[in-house]
Amino acid sequence: MTSLANRAPQDTRGTWKTYLLLSVVLILSAFPVYWMFVIATSTDAAVSQVPPSVIPGSRLFANLHEVLSMSEVYFTASLINSFIVALVITASTLFFCSLAGFAFAKLRFPARNALMFVVILTLTVPNQLGVVALYILMGKLGWNGTLLAVIAPGLVSAFGVFYMRQFIAHAVPDELVESARIDGAMTLRVYWSIVLPAIRPALAVLGLLTFVMAWNDFQWPLITLGGTEFPTSMVALSNLATGNYVIYRRVLAGAFMATVPLIVLLLIGGRQIVRGIMEGAVKS
Repeated sequence: MTSLANRAPQDTRGTWKTYLLLSVVLILSAFPVYWMFVIATSTDAAVSQVPPSVIPGSRLFANLHEVLSMSEVYFTASLINSFIVALVITASTLFFCSLAGFAFAKLRFPARNALMFVVILTLTVPNQLGVVALYILMGKLGWNGTLLAVIAPGLVSAFGVFYMRQFIAHAVPDELVESARIDGAMTLRVYWSIVLPAIRPALAVLGLLTFVMAWNDFQWPLITLGGTEFPTSMVALSNLATGNYVIYRRVLAGAFMATVPLIVLLLIGGRQIVRGIMEGAVKS
């Protein structure tokens, strides 16, 4: 019988049909973003043109300047607010979720499985059900209309805790943790020196997903910041699209500015997402 070690490696390269299908999916997925860029660089006539214009115009910087100079929108401040909210939520989620995931995966304490079940159960509850109670709570704290009301509910996520728990359970051997404890390492030292270096791919995946979700969040910022002068970028975009007459080149120019940071982030960290997903799939 031929051993597994002597078997020839399988050819995992795709056929031309696979690449053709992937190319079609890529084009269909990227076309809305490209058309948004086309309209952001064009005049109002390009929006209603039939067939739609697919060639960028020459008014990109003029349209961007027009959006940024609108005193009733404060788009620059809205972009800064989105950066603050997304960065704080991402950093907090990475810390608290990795710490909680480590506790659920490697520590032994009463009702551990029951608490993990409650965390998973919260994933089945739609966020819309808690909006009224959350608004009342933020009002009692005096945070409505401030960035604290947007940041506080997102400091930790049930998905992040579950994801980190699953990854740590497979990525960090129990023997390694026990060896550190025998050497005198306290729990926080084990978390900082052993667990964190081992879960960097998972942290990259969770961080990118959290940043994108926090940046694109619309419903709750609209409720708590909708009446303020300095909302987040998604609320500012909705303000651009209101009125009796919507100037779509302004709306799409603002959408282009709000999309560029996400595109850059995904281009930089896209490989980390694939690496983290693949490592989690192999280890599980």
